[in-house]
Amino acid sequence: MEDKKEQYITDHGPFYHGTKADLKIGSLLTAGFESNYYPEIMMNHIYFTALQNGAGLAAALAKGKGRERIYIVEPTGAFENDPNVTDKKFPGNPTRSYRSTAPLKIVGEVTDWIRISDDERQNWKERIAALRENPDAEIIN
Repeated sequence: MEDKKEQYITDHGPFYHGTKADLKIGSLLTAGFESNYYPEIMMNHIYFTALQNGAGLAAALAKGKGRERIYIVEPTGAFENDPNVTDKKFPGNPTRSYRSTAPLKIVGEVTDWIRISDDERQNWKERIAALRENPDAEIIN
C-alpha cells in the first residue's frame, strides 16, 4: 500500500470565486449547496481559483438568473488542490483550482474581466451535459 503524500500548496492568491449570487463584502461562502454541474450532489467543499478567467467561467456556468460576478476571496482555513482537475485531467494544477471545507471570506469584487462568448458558454454546457451522460464521469466531492 502506498503512503499518501501530503499536499503542500504554495499559491498565495489572490483567490477568486465565480457565481451569480449577489453577496456583500465580508460575507462567507460555505459548502453545503447543490453543485452547479450535478444538482443531485450537495457539495462538501467550496471551490475557488487563483485565475480570474477561471472564476469568470464558473460565474458564466453558475445556476441562477443573476448577473455574473467574480468575488475576491480569502480562505478562512486549510485548502487543497481541486482533485476534479488536478492530475485527474491536467498534470499538476495549471488551473490553480482549489477547494476547502472552511468558508471563504469575500473581501472584494472584480468588475472587469474577459467574459466568455455565448458560443463558448453553449459549448461548455454541451460538454457538461455529455459528462453527465457518461456513467464513468465522476465528480470528487
